[in-house]
Amino acid sequence: MTVSPTLATAARVLGQLRHDPRSVMLLLVAPSLLVGLFAWLFSDQEGVFDRLGGAILALFPFIVMFLITSITTLRERRSGTLERLMTTPLGKWQFILGYALAFGILALVQAVVTVGFAVLVCGLEVEGAVWQLALVAIVDALLGTALGLLTSAFAQTEFQAVQWMPVLVFPQVILGGLFMPRDQMPDVLTAISDWLPLSHAIDAMEAVTAGEGAWEVARPLLVVGAFVVVALVLASGTLRRRTA
Repeated sequence: MTVSPTLATAARVLGQLRHDPRSVMLLLVAPSLLVGLFAWLFSDQEGVFDRLGGAILALFPFIVMFLITSITTLRERRSGTLERLMTTPLGKWQFILGYALAFGILALVQAVVTVGFAVLVCGLEVEGAVWQLALVAIVDALLGTALGLLTSAFAQTEFQAVQWMPVLVFPQVILGGLFMPRDQMPDVLTAISDWLPLSHAIDAMEAVTAGEGAWEVARPLLVVGAFVVVALVLASGTLRRRTA
C-alpha cells in the first residue's frame, strides 16, 4: 500500500524531531515549566493563577509552536531538503499539510502534558470540562504552527524567523486580554484585538475555566480554527521552490 505524500512528510518530520532532544524538550517541557513558574510566582496571591491561568495556557504553547515550526521549516530549506522535495511530485499543499499534521500530533501531546501539569500539579481550578481545556490548547498550538509555517515562507534564516515575533506574536500577547480585559481597552485597540487570533484563543480558554456554555467556548474556537486554515493556505501559496 502506498503511503500518501502528506503522511510520508509528517513521518519524516517526526523522525527528524525524534533525534533532536532539545526541540522535543522545548515542545513538551518548556510550556509546563513556564506555567509552573507563573503559578509559583503568584502562589501567595489567592485566586490570581486561577483567574489568569487560562490565558497563560493559551499563550505559551502558541509561542513555542511558532518558534519550533518556523525554525524547523527553515532548516529544511537551508539544508536543501525542501528544494529536493519540490523536484518530486510532492505539491506545496502536501508539504504544508504534512508539517501541519506532524506538529499537530506534537501539539496534542503538548496540550495533554501542559494542561495536566496546570490542573494536577499547579492546582488550576477549571469550572468547565478539562478535555475542553485540552482541545483549546491543541487548536491554539496549531495556530502557532500555522503562523510559523507562514513566517518560514518569508524568512531566510532562523534569526529572521525570530525577528517576526515582534510583528506576529508580541502584539497578540499585549492585546489578547492577559494584561487588561479587552473590553476595557481603548476602542481602537479593542477593534484591533478582535482581529487577532490569539485574543479568541484566550477567550475560549477563559470560557472553559469559568464554566461557560458550550457556544461560548466553540465560537472563539471556530474563529481560531478559521485563522489556522487561512494561514495554512497562505503558507502553501507563498512557499518558494528554490532557496534564495
